[in-house]
Amino acid sequence: MATTRKTILITGASSGLGEGMARLFAAKGRDLALCARRVERLEALKAELLQRHPGIRISVKALDVNDHEQVFAVFHAFAQELGGLDRIIVNAGLGKGQPLGTGYFLKANKLTAETNFVAAVAQVEAAMEIFRAQKRGHLVAVSSMSAMRGLPGNVTTYAATKAGLTALAEGLRAEMIKRRLPIVVTTLHPGFIETELSSSSKKTPFMVDTDTGCRAMVAAIEREPAQACVPAWPWRLIGFVMRHAPLGFIARSF
Repeated sequence: MATTRKTILITGASSGLGEGMARLFAAKGRDLALCARRVERLEALKAELLQRHPGIRISVKALDVNDHEQVFAVFHAFAQELGGLDRIIVNAGLGKGQPLGTGYFLKANKLTAETNFVAAVAQVEAAMEIFRAQKRGHLVAVSSMSAMRGLPGNVTTYAATKAGLTALAEGLRAEMIKRRLPIVVTTLHPGFIETELSSSSKKTPFMVDTDTGCRAMVAAIEREPAQACVPAWPWRLIGFVMRHAPLGFIARSF
């Protein structure tokens, strides 16, 4: 049985999956460290959750994950304020992207690469400084099903950043196994989950609502597996197909 992680830090917690996970962990009685750029939304979320669950502690801080010095400062401030961190969920990310070579390097692809991978490296570094000092912890990297394969068009850069994050987490997991350190590393691969970012787009096959998706993510996180596709059905099967199908099939399907 996985260890109960009492104090949980979530980045990108002001909306979408981060906000959804915060609500669910609060309902489980966990203490929360919530950060995002829109601190006013975090304050509103904190007030709501404390009213519903008065026995928990919640700390909120403004954080732009592309400000790497701020990432380290905020993570360590949370750890000091809450007496340590049991679980850190690297969730903040960006869904922008345009086909390569079409003039959107600065406006879309560079920003996506920096936010989803370089900033994720900063978050993982900061998390691991805390966990190594504590000699314990659970790191969760929120990747994507798109990490399974190189994908065409608007998602080429996005998929590449998520593949990089998946490889980063796997390499770190290998190090923890090699050194026999009591730090667990989990990689989540969410499928299509409806959020504010996707609400204006047309409905995608197999898309689930935010609550359903977040419940699947939290359930997987609590089990602390090495990797998990969420929701498990149909994404575990789709993941197998994505990894093994001919590239021509992948190109026609996305």
